[in-house]
Amino acid sequence: MAWAQKNSTAPESGAPRQETDTARRTELNLMGKTDTAGGESRRNENIYFNLVDNNALKELNVRLGTTATIIDQFRAEQGYFSAEFGNAPAPVIRLAPSSRAGFHGSLFAAHLNSIFSARTFFQVGEVKPAHENNFGFAGGAPLWKGSFLTLEGSENLIRGVVNGNVLVPRPDERAPLAADPAVRALLSRWLSAYPRELPNRTDINERALNTNAPQRVDLHNGSIRLDQNLGVWGRIFTRYLYTYQHVEAFELVSGQNPNTDTHAHTARLTWNRAWSADTVTDLSAGYDRIGSLLAPEKNAVGPNVAITGLTSLGPESGIPINRAQNLFRYSAHARLARGNHNWTLGAQALRRQFNGIESDTHRGYFSFTADFGRDAITNFRLGVPTQYIRAAGNVSRGFRNWEVALYAGDEWRVSKRLTLSLGLRWEPAATPVEVNGFNTIPYPCDCNNLAPRFGFAWRGPGRAGVLRGAYGFDYGEIYPVTYQQVRFAPPLNNKIVVPSPDLLNPFGGLGQGGALTVARPTTYVLDPRLAAPYAQQYNFSWEPELSRNWRLQLGYVGSRSNKLLLMWYLNRAHPVPGIPQTTTTVNERRENPDFAEIRRVINGSRGYFDAARISLVMPRFHGVTLNTSYWFSKAMDLGSGYSNTAYDADSRQSRSQNEFLASADMKGLSNFDQPHAFLTQAQYAIPAPGLGRGTARWLGGWSLSGVLLLKQGTPFTVGSGSDAPGFGNVDANGGDRPNIVDASILGRTIGDPDTSRALLPRAAFQFMQPTDARGNLGRNTFRRGGIRNVNASLTKEWAMRGEQRLRFRAESVNLFNTPQFAEPGFDLVLPNFGQITNTLNDGRTFRFWLNFLF
Repeated sequence: MAWAQKNSTAPESGAPRQETDTARRTELNLMGKTDTAGGESRRNENIYFNLVDNNALKELNVRLGTTATIIDQFRAEQGYFSAEFGNAPAPVIRLAPSSRAGFHGSLFAAHLNSIFSARTFFQVGEVKPAHENNFGFAGGAPLWKGSFLTLEGSENLIRGVVNGNVLVPRPDERAPLAADPAVRALLSRWLSAYPRELPNRTDINERALNTNAPQRVDLHNGSIRLDQNLGVWGRIFTRYLYTYQHVEAFELVSGQNPNTDTHAHTARLTWNRAWSADTVTDLSAGYDRIGSLLAPEKNAVGPNVAITGLTSLGPESGIPINRAQNLFRYSAHARLARGNHNWTLGAQALRRQFNGIESDTHRGYFSFTADFGRDAITNFRLGVPTQYIRAAGNVSRGFRNWEVALYAGDEWRVSKRLTLSLGLRWEPAATPVEVNGFNTIPYPCDCNNLAPRFGFAWRGPGRAGVLRGAYGFDYGEIYPVTYQQVRFAPPLNNKIVVPSPDLLNPFGGLGQGGALTVARPTTYVLDPRLAAPYAQQYNFSWEPELSRNWRLQLGYVGSRSNKLLLMWYLNRAHPVPGIPQTTTTVNERRENPDFAEIRRVINGSRGYFDAARISLVMPRFHGVTLNTSYWFSKAMDLGSGYSNTAYDADSRQSRSQNEFLASADMKGLSNFDQPHAFLTQAQYAIPAPGLGRGTARWLGGWSLSGVLLLKQGTPFTVGSGSDAPGFGNVDANGGDRPNIVDASILGRTIGDPDTSRALLPRAAFQFMQPTDARGNLGRNTFRRGGIRNVNASLTKEWAMRGEQRLRFRAESVNLFNTPQFAEPGFDLVLPNFGQITNTLNDGRTFRFWLNFLF
């Protein structure tokens, strides 16, 4: 088990980071990946997320949290936005020289089988048959004078079974109540999407069914690299990498998740030349293409149907997606050594093409909630929805934009004890353009983006060790998926919101000639002052000199992030004298009668992060090597964190209860906040005393590795669960929270199914009145259960003929089968409020590896 943490790709010093497998995992949303050496356990696949944008990163933030990371030096050629949370700095596109020479290679195969796996905590029955096969090769050899060719390829084939809990109708709820035969026929078809199995976990919820569904994942990787030495003209490095992922998603309820295909091409070309011992330049070009197709499964019911108290039908409203993104990258870099100064100068440019079709309720969306004096499931069986949303129009678009960076830096050795680093980046971001002229992006070039950075390292006398400090100013980006939302705005696309619609004819409220009477369109607006988010990051550390090469680091890291992206929901329905405060009248109570919601993307949030960290590295001591860290941290924001795109699910997470005083309403702990975290990685070389030479070759030389990860749980929010009268403020928007009547429970960790309802009692809350603006309960005031995970591996390597070696490894993930519980039911209106019904991690597994190196 090679040691690697989530932040292992964030270098403390040395060469800038190249692109890594960890980065591709979050960039491409690759499944079947687990950082076991960093203490991660396999995630529970029944918690689905769409495999696009930065959703994998956000899932990791909620499930694993972050890793407080001290960056020793902020290099001018790289961006470090969000690196303090353990994320890797932005990679450089130039290729580093290959470190191998001569013919070499390796073959590997790994197998995971369900016969060695343990059940998850809530699973009913035995583990279903499943397996994973991972195999591949790597090799390199010189082809002709000055050349070196490297080939790599791998496949990961997952034939899994996903176990999970879904909420299905009780036996007495499986027939429609509607009198109209056509309505009954439609409801019968929707009800048939639920499994025929009846609820079997009535101990946790009267409608809870624990069941299984197959999931298939095929992941293919291949790369080729050629290095060529040109003599006095320098060297040329080329690389091409292809990744293809096909996911046939699990369907615990028919059609609930889309199938996904991801194609990624990466090409790089670098010319490196040393003009002298003190002057080196690099010219690089790169091309990336990422294609993503997310399509509903063939058994999906059509529209997205949300029923409070039951698992929703159909994939979410943002499906289908058919997207292709082309990135053309260019860079020039120079390193100049002059006396005690090491200068770096360079320029980077990125041309982005963002093409394709996106969706926003184009399949239709029905919501059935507690309304009209009835519960949600009764309304569903009667065919009486609370709301219908449907979009129609041309949503095929092609966006283009430029991103540029110019930078200069100096590493100045002032004396034998003191080294200073200084740098400055200028990162103008041009205004995106829609090539067909269908939409206009309203905000101008963000051209004043100067990013200074500074650092020092001072070696004290004697064994005082080294003091380091660093400050960096870094910019994020306005995500393509953020600005592309203008495609959903009228007039080329219309998203119509109909309150209290007729189930069979939801647009029945349209008047003669198509004039809108009850229905209203939703529009999307980008703030004309929208700009790239930025963060100021700073840290200080002390590394005293210990005996026997032990390394101790005591440090602090903090950041302040500004202009974080957020969706502001405007034109909500407000109390109006003389108009009843009901769901039916929401469009009559909006300030602007021409629209339903006005969704405005703004720089509306700020982030605050502070952490103290202590790390100890113990070198080999009696066969034991140890690397351990503890960090204490706090992260807060105004409803939106550094990874928020202000789009789709992200926009709803940052939605305030009322459109006014949104920052005050949403200020709270960040979704990834974890005050306490402890990580230990240990390795022990097992001795084989008293064995003969031949016996020792086979029985000696085993090593045992283990990782212990302990973390406090991330926070969650208790919500009302309905916007209807008697539950919410009836402003036609979710996000309502109740009033707290027993403040003594605030801050509790709800992490045990046996005690969750007692720790989160329903009686501690009270629904707001219909004319109240908001409930008084804050955001993220409770915590999920924490992480208590141990991973372990046993490794043996045999030396064979020449440089040939055979390596075997047996690896266990979640060795003690410890559950990491998800948050309890957090909607006060639902019967499962306060009840934990799921885990965030999978049960114990074993994987066996065999690697032949030559």
